[in-house]
Amino acid sequence: MDKAFQALADPTRRKILQMLNEGDKSAGEIAAAFNMTAPSVSHHLSVLKNADLVTTRRSGQSIIYALNTTVVQEFLQTLLELFRVGEDEGDVYDAH
Repeated sequence: MDKAFQALADPTRRKILQMLNEGDKSAGEIAAAFNMTAPSVSHHLSVLKNADLVTTRRSGQSIIYALNTTVVQEFLQTLLELFRVGEDEGDVYDAH
């Protein structure tokens, strides 16, 4: 999960995940959405892949990226559990 948190710390990577939530995209389609060099976009995609947030498959000459929904769902579940405090008793977390 630490890799996922680190990957999501960057707004560009969060935008890429939002794009992939709408459907699979080629590396070129993803790169076209950003005003940055191809190597920079490639780095962001690599970080997301290393965090298992995206999967890849080859289609001809293109690499197609897809949201790894299983890992994303696990991450979201972990995040929800992290902030679930005293849910059963109706307690509310008080930081004071």
